[in-house]
Amino acid sequence: MTAAQRIESAFSSDGSSEIGVVVPYEEIYIRDRWEDLTSRPWWYRHSPEIEKQIEWWTDVRRFFDIDWFAVPGFYSHEERKYLWIDHRPDGDYLINSRRDLQRKIERPAVGGWNREGAVESARPENPPDTFDEIDRRIRLPDDRPGPIDLEGRDDLAKALLAGPARDLFPISHVSSPLWNCYGLWGFEGLMTRIVERRDLVLHASERILKRQLHSIRTAAAMGAKAVWIEECLTDMIHPDEFAALNVPLIARMADAIRAEGMKSIYYFCGDPSGKLDHILSAGADAIAFEESKKGFRVDIEELAEYVNGRSVLLGNLDAVGVLQNGTEEALRAEIARQVAAGRRNKGRFIMSVGSPVTPLTPPERVRLYCDLAVATRLPER
Repeated sequence: MTAAQRIESAFSSDGSSEIGVVVPYEEIYIRDRWEDLTSRPWWYRHSPEIEKQIEWWTDVRRFFDIDWFAVPGFYSHEERKYLWIDHRPDGDYLINSRRDLQRKIERPAVGGWNREGAVESARPENPPDTFDEIDRRIRLPDDRPGPIDLEGRDDLAKALLAGPARDLFPISHVSSPLWNCYGLWGFEGLMTRIVERRDLVLHASERILKRQLHSIRTAAAMGAKAVWIEECLTDMIHPDEFAALNVPLIARMADAIRAEGMKSIYYFCGDPSGKLDHILSAGADAIAFEESKKGFRVDIEELAEYVNGRSVLLGNLDAVGVLQNGTEEALRAEIARQVAAGRRNKGRFIMSVGSPVTPLTPPERVRLYCDLAVATRLPER
């Protein structure tokens, strides 16, 4: 099977005899280990030249041999007429000659942390507390019926799909509407409003949902075959609140993804205890969970037993304890254990890491993980 066929087979009702292997949020690892994955300068990531984008992408994939890739956005045809990279003694600048704008291209800090050491948490100074304020903050997309005109923003995706990514499975990312509300109110503000101002939370979530539905249509137009739905913080609310506030939103997203001919993957971060039935009831084609950490336990064998083929299940190999720090024997054994769990989920299984690959994980280790997973066949049913 090709890489794409391994993933597609896992989504079939019969499951797959060959293991698809992925990691979540590949862009994070590429950001953190750029010099180890390619000899191209960092500014290639910002280049308006498709050829340069394909060069670094191809370099990275020699180590990062996973079966899917995130469909990249790109500059429009019009933007590319006026964009260029200017190399100066003090650094590299992205120039927009039409608008007379320039922006210095800075390499992001490893781990994504703020360069000044500031806390990376949402702490809004003027959180919205009326429907009108929410409407001003959350602008609705111009979601006209009919085909979406990407104006060339899909040219890089097309070039990859016709070239080095032709055998891979293309995906896109969105986040859940309720989790998006964190940006409006911060953690404490969101949690208290769920209890005290549910009307505001519902209103904001509905508007965010409309934006996400537009993103789903765009993902389909870009060539994605699946959409990864990220869910954070909602493990901290009561299961009844989760079912009432969140599940209907995720279900509508899953339905919209299916209507566009794509598959949905619901990634639930945190402790799923008490919420597994609700998570499954949202109707996503696949579910994924973090590895055990932070005081909670998520065992892949127990999950497979519980899900029992009702959806595709992604693995949750420990990104730190096993992939980063474990011995080769421990990595091999954990992959075998996860694959055996996939057998109990009727072969509807994709090998994955529970969290993004860490900056301290060498590229050779990531390649070993990929090779071991692909070489491990699902046991006969």
